[in-house]
Amino acid sequence: MIEFQGATKIYGKSDKAALDHLSLKIGDGCVYGFLGPNGAGKTTAIRLLTGALRATEGKILVNGIDVALEPVAAKRLIGFVPDSQEMYDKLTGWEYLNFMADIFGVSSEDRKRRGEKYLEVFEMTSAAGDRIASYSRGMKQKIASIGALIHNPPVWVLDEPMVGLDPRASFLLKEEMKRRAQEGATVFFSTHVLEVAEKLCDQVGIINHGRLVMEGRPEELTHRQGEESLEELFLELTETGAGKKAEDQ
Repeated sequence: MIEFQGATKIYGKSDKAALDHLSLKIGDGCVYGFLGPNGAGKTTAIRLLTGALRATEGKILVNGIDVALEPVAAKRLIGFVPDSQEMYDKLTGWEYLNFMADIFGVSSEDRKRRGEKYLEVFEMTSAAGDRIASYSRGMKQKIASIGALIHNPPVWVLDEPMVGLDPRASFLLKEEMKRRAQEGATVFFSTHVLEVAEKLCDQVGIINHGRLVMEGRPEELTHRQGEESLEELFLELTETGAGKKAEDQ
């Protein structure tokens, strides 16, 4: 479970919040899509959730653990796939997975079993002995996803995970996201690909200018707002004066 309680982030001496009193609760077994235009606050929220940043105000809880007060305990519950491709290029795929397993204290037996399982799932078995420097962007994204799952976390967080993936790799990732949720995990990801969010997510949240302007099941939101698709709703809510329609409901 993930819970934001009035989470606010103000950078430096800015008089404007990058994230403005975000409150939402995401239960177990849910695939949650976090949507918003560039600069809306999606990555800031994810950095607060994963402990890379501290909130100016408010709390973030992971399975009831306060990320600010118990950062190590909270991080052990999270598997995180960032949007950057900065990795240890001199390591092979297996060396990277063992490195991630060492960080989380995964036993030799479990890391081998899970590593082999996810290498097969993401069709990376034949490339596991190659150096990461030789990987394409999509392959790096896949090995990062496997590394994030090596400790079997109850919470899986992904920042723009579809970027750089070909259709086959994107399909495999989406299938694994659904499978993790079916097994009871919480899957939280940001995306610009609205069609993916509409088909994949149990719930979505739309953020603009640091504020959550709407949240709910995709089909319920479009029906409630009289739009034909999530894309139309997104455009309506993120245009100039965004959020007015939602606030009027």
